[in-house]
Amino acid sequence: MTEYGRGPGSEPWHPEDPLYGDGGWEGQQAHVGHQPAYGGQQQHPQQPQQSQYGDWGQGQQAGYDQQQYQYYGEQGHQHHGQQQYAGHEQQQYAAQTQQQYHQGGWDATGTHGHVPYAADPGDPYGQQPAAYGGEQPDFYGTEDAYPPPEPPGRRQPEPEPETDWDPGPDQGEHAFFADGDDDDDDDDDVDDDPKGRRGRGDRKGKTAKGGKGAKKKRRNGCAAMFVVLVFGGGLGAVAYYGYHFYQNRFGPAPDYAGSGNGEQVVVVIPKGALGYAIGMKLKEAGVVQSADAFVSAVQANPGGKGLQDGVYTLEKHMSAASAVELMLSPKSRSNLIIAEGLRNRAIYGLIDKRLGVAAGTTARVAKKEYKHLGLPAWALNHPNVKDPLEGFLYPSSYAAAKGQKPEAVLKNMVSQATATYAKLGLEKKAKAFDLDSPFQLITVASLVQAEGKTHDDFRKMAEVVYNRLKPTNTETNRLLQFDSTFNYLKGTSNIHISESEINSNRDPYNTYTNKGLPPGPIGNPGEDALKAALNPTHDGWIYFVATDGVSNTEFARNSAEFQKLKDKFNASSGH
Repeated sequence: MTEYGRGPGSEPWHPEDPLYGDGGWEGQQAHVGHQPAYGGQQQHPQQPQQSQYGDWGQGQQAGYDQQQYQYYGEQGHQHHGQQQYAGHEQQQYAAQTQQQYHQGGWDATGTHGHVPYAADPGDPYGQQPAAYGGEQPDFYGTEDAYPPPEPPGRRQPEPEPETDWDPGPDQGEHAFFADGDDDDDDDDDVDDDPKGRRGRGDRKGKTAKGGKGAKKKRRNGCAAMFVVLVFGGGLGAVAYYGYHFYQNRFGPAPDYAGSGNGEQVVVVIPKGALGYAIGMKLKEAGVVQSADAFVSAVQANPGGKGLQDGVYTLEKHMSAASAVELMLSPKSRSNLIIAEGLRNRAIYGLIDKRLGVAAGTTARVAKKEYKHLGLPAWALNHPNVKDPLEGFLYPSSYAAAKGQKPEAVLKNMVSQATATYAKLGLEKKAKAFDLDSPFQLITVASLVQAEGKTHDDFRKMAEVVYNRLKPTNTETNRLLQFDSTFNYLKGTSNIHISESEINSNRDPYNTYTNKGLPPGPIGNPGEDALKAALNPTHDGWIYFVATDGVSNTEFARNSAEFQKLKDKFNASSGH
């Protein structure tokens, strides 16, 4: 768009003209040949103003309207006749311009065509001739009239309607509860308009009898009720889940009352299970109601730390405290206990009896499945071994009850043995004693367990074994000469064996006729025997004799001392 009076433009109104929106009140400078509207010498309202309509294309501007509104801007009001003229002038001016614009009254150079009227300079408030557009209705005397525009500097803020205070949607009440058209609920409010006209605060269509306002009130009431129901339901849910969260986190754990309902149940507690794991086993079996209650009962019982793995006979629906008390009593224990030094043949019989299977069942399973029961690689493929599992059914307490399979029990025992051997480091320490493998070290421990009568004898007995195995042994020429090995191959426990019987048997397990260690362990050594095999004495012991024939074992370093011990034994036994 070109600036007004300086060139052609597509719009008939200057952007800063008083009738072009609100942009004309900026007090612009008058163009050349014109009197300034603001900022220059102001005209007295009674001085006649001369119309300066001329050639618009030459940069001249009509000053009549500018001065007319300049006068209004200074005084801030006009009498009713002036208001009529202002509105009339404005409407005629807009109509003429629009008509000329559509009829091509503006040429290509921006000059205006013939103006069919001329204002009377002596009567600035006179009516324009009909050629301007004819008679126009005067709306300034009606209720539909708008007040004349005012300059921005003279405009006063529109007074607020005097109504009851309403905080609005952003204050006080939430907008959700407010009327859709921001009306008050009081139908008796009166507008401040002196003529009784309703302004922007008019509540048209609002009646006292179920009109639009009443419907809105009902809608707002329903909305409020809906919000209350939603909030109420949310609070209820929070309270419900909060209560259960508190109970689960801080409240007492669920627990049965009493010592059971009389229905017995067998529970197998695995090796290494702790309080919570035991509680879960009992819960799964129906003994206790929760594992947490069982843990609390274990902590409250002074002997709770003494709980062990094994098989327990309990009752269903027991209180946690009752279950703990019964498990600490020997009455509930039904474990299979394997004694130190016990041979596999005897262990197989115990397992058959405990599982309720036919005699010999476990022995057949052991012979057939030994490679699949968890033996370490260094325990396999040794020649002349009577039972590959010998020495690997570790002495301990095991869960074994009817319904279990022999394979499961044997596998549990082998697992316990290999774990113990790994913990003691047998594989590395075997070479320190000039042994071929940890398998031979277990064999030494089994000999110590079988020949030693007390734990105090174990370390001395281990030294005897190692001294007799030495190539420098001239006392026995590397022969162990242990009765325990001969009894093992015979399956007996006889301490009185004739020399003729021993010397006539060439079985590899007969250490009277075969040098060195037997092919494999002759029993299952316990922890003390294993530690003695790893830490023997160094006192030069090479002989030993049970002088009382039962438990009193004495040791000698040479053949002379050994002969004295033999005489003592013969005397005590009546030979």
